[in-house]
Amino acid sequence: MVIQLIKSDLYRYSGRTDWRAFLRHYLCNRGFRFTFWLRLASATSTWRKLAYPMYVWQKHRSGIIISPRTPIGYGLYIGHGGPLIINSSAQLGENINLSPYTVIGANNGPAARIGNNVYIGPNCNLIENVHIGNNATIGAGSVVTKNIPANATAAGNYAKVLNYHQPAQFIHNRWPPMAADKT
Repeated sequence: MVIQLIKSDLYRYSGRTDWRAFLRHYLCNRGFRFTFWLRLASATSTWRKLAYPMYVWQKHRSGIIISPRTPIGYGLYIGHGGPLIINSSAQLGENINLSPYTVIGANNGPAARIGNNVYIGPNCNLIENVHIGNNATIGAGSVVTKNIPANATAAGNYAKVLNYHQPAQFIHNRWPPMAADKT
């Protein structure tokens, strides 16, 4: 399963899952490199113990703070290599785009639940137990304190739904590859 998660993340970055794409993105893309070690550190096998020191090193080096205990679906994409902070109680669906300076946090109870095919723009804050529906887009600089419905584009401080045009338009190279035609 860990190999499939890594392949799905690689596919989100490059549209391919071959070794050349892996080497290129591992060597040149801080977001993918962090995601690779995060996936291995969250494995339920021996890989966890072997990968955890590299995960910690990558976390400090990249400024990306995501716990290996955070449930994350297939196809995680971290734009521009972070930095970002995700509370360990958050739940991230499949084909999620996280932009730099994003914070998904909570002081009381669980953090946000994010659906599939969601784009979160730069410098966004998702506060407490909000639910972001499938195919949603959260605009840059937004502060999300209330639920955002599926297929909505929301932005602002405090985020409000702006429209329902072109849901999930910024989610490219969806995993699995055939799923792009179904949403």
